Amino acid sequence: MIAKTYTCSLLGIDAILVEVEVDLASGFPGFSTVGLPDNIVKESKDRVKAAIQNSGYPFPFERITVNLAPAALKKEGAGFDLPIAVGILAAMGCINPDKAAKMIFCGELALDGRVKPVAGCLPMAIQARDSGYSDIILPAANAQEAAVLTEIGERKPEGGGPVLCPPSSDLCPPSSVLRPLFSVRAVNHLSEAVEFLNGRSDLPVVKADPDSIWNAGPPDELDFEDVKGQEHAKRGLEVAAAGSHNVLMIGPPGSGKTMLAQRLSGILPPLSFNEALETSKIFSVAGMLIGSPLIVKRQFRAPHHTISDAGLVGGGHIPKPGEVSLAHNGVLFLDEFPEFRRNVLDLLRQPLEDGRVTIARAAIALTYPARFMLVGAMNPCPCGYSDDPVRPCVCPPRAVMKYRSRISGPILDRIDLHIEVPSVKYEQLRTEGESEKSEAVRERVLLARQIQLKRFPGEGVYSNSQMKPKHLKKFCRLDDAAQSILDRAVRQLGLSARAYNRILKVSRTIADLEAAENILSVHLLEAIQYRSLDRRLF
Repeated sequence: MIAKTYTCSLLGIDAILVEVEVDLASGFPGFSTVGLPDNIVKESKDRVKAAIQNSGYPFPFERITVNLAPAALKKEGAGFDLPIAVGILAAMGCINPDKAAKMIFCGELALDGRVKPVAGCLPMAIQARDSGYSDIILPAANAQEAAVLTEIGERKPEGGGPVLCPPSSDLCPPSSVLRPLFSVRAVNHLSEAVEFLNGRSDLPVVKADPDSIWNAGPPDELDFEDVKGQEHAKRGLEVAAAGSHNVLMIGPPGSGKTMLAQRLSGILPPLSFNEALETSKIFSVAGMLIGSPLIVKRQFRAPHHTISDAGLVGGGHIPKPGEVSLAHNGVLFLDEFPEFRRNVLDLLRQPLEDGRVTIARAAIALTYPARFMLVGAMNPCPCGYSDDPVRPCVCPPRAVMKYRSRISGPILDRIDLHIEVPSVKYEQLRTEGESEKSEAVRERVLLARQIQLKRFPGEGVYSNSQMKPKHLKKFCRLDDAAQSILDRAVRQLGLSARAYNRILKVSRTIADLEAAENILSVHLLEAIQYRSLDRRLF
């Protein structure tokens, strides 16, 4: 007898529908799984057999063949245990096969029949909803992350300001609460799924609480008012946040570079529902969606400089997302920038330019989203004091040149703002005067972002850093005086065409912060001075 159930297999941050066919045939007893299963899926036969028997159900003394279709797609993970077990029981007549074929199942089975959590349930739930299935049965530990699709729409965190989303776009739900399209049901044990499919009990539909999710987590305690002095650096980070530009901070040890970077997330706009959902899919696939069913705050990722290629951009036999994808819609902070291996830094070229990273293997090529703000921090020399007015530098010129050359020209070219962060004077440290709070800075950033959203309706561009050449021609026109200033700066600094375009983008952002319709010379001059380190340091 043949029975069918359905599940999903991960492909990048998306899921593909998989048909699980189970055939029971007479002959020498055996259990074979076909359809390109990996070792974990092949081992499911032992888990499934023990789970069925220890749950009080008979296991067939026949030849069992499990086919996972489409056969050309590599199947990986332990999430196939539950649908295979349900398929076997359906083929035996222990449960209603028609009802089992109308639902999506996913979960790992323990030997005693318990259903254990698996990675990637959020994209699986999205695939189930889009495929028209009415129910998806998931491990109880994963049910909340899938339930957000039926309960949460475009809401804003309490006191978090407006939620930014492109106007007239299908990226935003049409109302504050999405219409439920399917039901998410949680299961703790194989027997619960069997009893539900036989109509003898009910599996409760899991509901998500929008308010508790959007307001989850402790409040952000990192504030710009904690940083003494460094007004120039704070201004640079405000410009970067307003246009989603990349930043490199250069200064001696202890000047506050890391402290400033850690507070950048606090002045960025809150996540829209679409951004939160996309970021949560990445964390779900990586098995890192812990503590909250939805990522509602912009991520701040700070990997160590010893990170490998695969750790930064993703990799593995079946490629998994790396730090650049985990920082999607957030901040990727690389402290001690030149200490990262040069080949690792050069891997940032594609994600910085395209907002995504493609990982190719012999069997598969996957693309993960990687649209993040890059924030780098470095010392001006190995000892850190080459520009310090008090402490002398002890580095020979050759060592300084070697240290700075670890950052390649193409990577430096993709960084919009180079900010000098000098040592803080003692008088500034002991002053009792209040510094500007992050909330005030964030309000200006939000106003600038709203101007940019109205500027690019329906074009897939949400910040000035994403502008294409056609946008530069239309929105970054300069008068004769400003054009003369820019021409002279390009010639004297030897800037590339990419750096030229990035100066225009930063100038447009500075003008937006002042709500100016046109780019003025003062805006252009401020943008140029953020590029002055191109030749001074490198």
